[in-house]
Amino acid sequence: MEKRIYTIAANTPVAPAVYRLELTSDGVPGLRAGQFVEVAVPGKYLRRPLSVSLSEPGRLTLLYKVVGGGTAALAAMEPGAELELLTGLGNGFDIEACREKALLIGGGIGVAPLPQLCRDLRAAGKQVWAILGFNTASELILRDELEALGATVHVATMDGSAGIRGLVTDALRQVRPDFDYYYVCGPMPMMRALYPLLPEAGEFSLEERMGCGTGLCFGCTIATIDGPKRICHDGPVFKKNMLPW
Repeated sequence: MEKRIYTIAANTPVAPAVYRLELTSDGVPGLRAGQFVEVAVPGKYLRRPLSVSLSEPGRLTLLYKVVGGGTAALAAMEPGAELELLTGLGNGFDIEACREKALLIGGGIGVAPLPQLCRDLRAAGKQVWAILGFNTASELILRDELEALGATVHVATMDGSAGIRGLVTDALRQVRPDFDYYYVCGPMPMMRALYPLLPEAGEFSLEERMGCGTGLCFGCTIATIDGPKRICHDGPVFKKNMLPW
């Protein structure tokens, strides 16, 4: 964990209530795919945990959804403003666990960490399938970015306005992608629905409200087969066989 000051390079809407935040800071190393940051929003007491969408030395790209006063204040900030971040949080995805063919599944704003995961898998010579789920076509994000990185992407929308009509579980049954390892991130109901449909060899990146983001408050504790674990400290990524669902 490290505390750093970042400068906003861009803060732009990409879908209804969803923003892409691009940050720069000199001399900062890149982060692992699946890690997150805690953003101190001016005027707000608690930091906001945000997934890292892309990371490279000196630059971070974050995606976030406006759901309350803190993220609304963040959305109003303009390029040139500074933000204090806690970076390097969480354990990230295990890229080496995939032998040859990876499946990425994400829903809603939970798709945020998939670009860096896809980039790193492709850099390691892996083939990548992706299934993205949204309520409607206007909420669709990151399909173009993932395709540009070399992934074969399928989309599911609840109303059928883009891709397959239905849930990511419906898309999984229809597409039948060929994979030897998978990575899932998104809302908890989606992940629980996918759990019985996927083999043991895979990972789930869990979402939960976090008080501190560093493991001190125990506010994001969940049950695992090895006892209580803190999502922010012991996760957010857990192997499937760790989850007693």
